[in-house]
Amino acid sequence: MKKALITGITGQDGSYLAEFLLHKGYEVHGIIRKSSTFNTSRIDHLVFDELQNPKTRLFLYYGDMNDSSNLNRILEKVEPDEIYNLAAQSHVKVSFEVPEYCAEVDGLGVLRLLDGIRETGLKTKFYQASTSELFGKAQEFPQKESTQFYPRSPYAVSKLYAYWIVKNYREAYNLFACNGILFNHESPRRGETFVTRKITRAIVAILTKKQEYLYMGNLEAKRDWGYAPEYIEFMWKMLQNNDPEDLVIGTGETHSVKEFIEKTFSYVGLSWGKYVKTEPKYFRPTEVDILIADSSKAKEKLGWNPKITFENLARIMVDADMRAAGLKPVGEGDKILKEKFPSKWWEGD
Repeated sequence: MKKALITGITGQDGSYLAEFLLHKGYEVHGIIRKSSTFNTSRIDHLVFDELQNPKTRLFLYYGDMNDSSNLNRILEKVEPDEIYNLAAQSHVKVSFEVPEYCAEVDGLGVLRLLDGIRETGLKTKFYQASTSELFGKAQEFPQKESTQFYPRSPYAVSKLYAYWIVKNYREAYNLFACNGILFNHESPRRGETFVTRKITRAIVAILTKKQEYLYMGNLEAKRDWGYAPEYIEFMWKMLQNNDPEDLVIGTGETHSVKEFIEKTFSYVGLSWGKYVKTEPKYFRPTEVDILIADSSKAKEKLGWNPKITFENLARIMVDADMRAAGLKPVGEGDKILKEKFPSKWWEGD
């Protein structure tokens, strides 16, 4: 039985990855931050399922990316075959307000893990969750592995350090370590302050008369948006390669924030112009105008071929938030999921 260690297991990607690896027969170990409130909602169903299992395969540990001694103890105790570093301060706008913390977690936190692997002598494979924000003020369209980086936020700069320290430790110490440069990927488990989920939750609040307007920042920003569960298998496949390699993953389409608003509001029969207002405080000091992926290498190496389109992603997220609020979903999003993933999302054709 393979053992995997996931940092950031309570996040969107971490929860989907834990499901995926448990289904694959892995023993899964996750690091969670200590909080005065419960912060495990995305994996509570896994915890419950494992509690009913006399041979549990899910284990959780308190830890922090700022605490190298704690990380080293977990590495020595678990001795994982694979490590997926998904922990991060991942909100770009917030990174301007907490730049030092962002650098400690997103940048130096990666160094702490890599140095722990080196010091303990673990024979493990390491996946680093990199980001399309590295390209920032893009120098080439679409962006691929060889595109020049131009980060435009403390978050992106911290992730740039992480990218290069992974590459350096791979070359200096012969570690199996790689960067997955993932473009935006969303789902009903996306954090509530991220733009797509902020929009879908606002729609539900407007429908239930709990909110009058949706206040937004830059509506013209364009991103390459995909469906998060489809990106999880890609992470795993990167660590099944014989040799570590940094790869770009995205849909190859770009759409504006305004387009996402239009798709989601029209889906429930609302005219978005009546409800959406721009608010200067939500603009970033330095904006990223447009990102779009060239995933040719990933398609060739790993057979990457996303199934969920931009419009269907919007419908899936709205349906999920309507259901969570006790409303009857429109249903098109649910229908798409059943068609594309007839059983579980990781078992689709």
